[in-house]
Amino acid sequence: MTETIAPLISFAFAASITPGPNNLMLMTSGANFGWRNTMPHLLGVWVGFILMTFLIGIGLLQTIERFPQIFDVLKILCGLFVLYLAWKIATAAPLDQNAVGSARPLRFIEAAAFQWINPKAVAMALTTVTTYASEQTFTAISVAILIFGCVNLPCCSAWILVGQRMRIWLQNPHRLRAFNVTMAALLMASMVPVLIDFGD
Repeated sequence: MTETIAPLISFAFAASITPGPNNLMLMTSGANFGWRNTMPHLLGVWVGFILMTFLIGIGLLQTIERFPQIFDVLKILCGLFVLYLAWKIATAAPLDQNAVGSARPLRFIEAAAFQWINPKAVAMALTTVTTYASEQTFTAISVAILIFGCVNLPCCSAWILVGQRMRIWLQNPHRLRAFNVTMAALLMASMVPVLIDFGD
């Protein structure tokens, strides 16, 4: 197990810091709602991913290997949900209207549940337990998840900070609208590699 720690840290960093549905939504939430209001979203992503990885490691892996169609279903569900989120982001109210409007950051349970239909998160979980916890023991899986979690949380937090740093600049409604539309487009674009692989 010790020989896989350094490679696991490298994998966790690369997988966690790169753009994907989670990070793009966190940055957008940071820009629109600020750090404190985005914390439930962040913790939902983190806890949801850790729980999903643990459950995959102790049992779901065999089911997914036996029924690979499950991954195709996840792709469809995630694609539909991302389209919905992209529309919500693109049509979000200006910052000074958020308090009285319908716009709000993602809740903890919503962010946690989203991990189960996010193909990037599922792929990261599968890679973690199959490559870096190959012994498939409780200890190996737990250590791999702990290491990944310690790397993942600050990486995701960085995306919120980037969004928050842009918050003042985005006080201008026209800039905010352009930002939200751009982020919505990037969010949909983040699904292109997944959809290209559909059915493979």
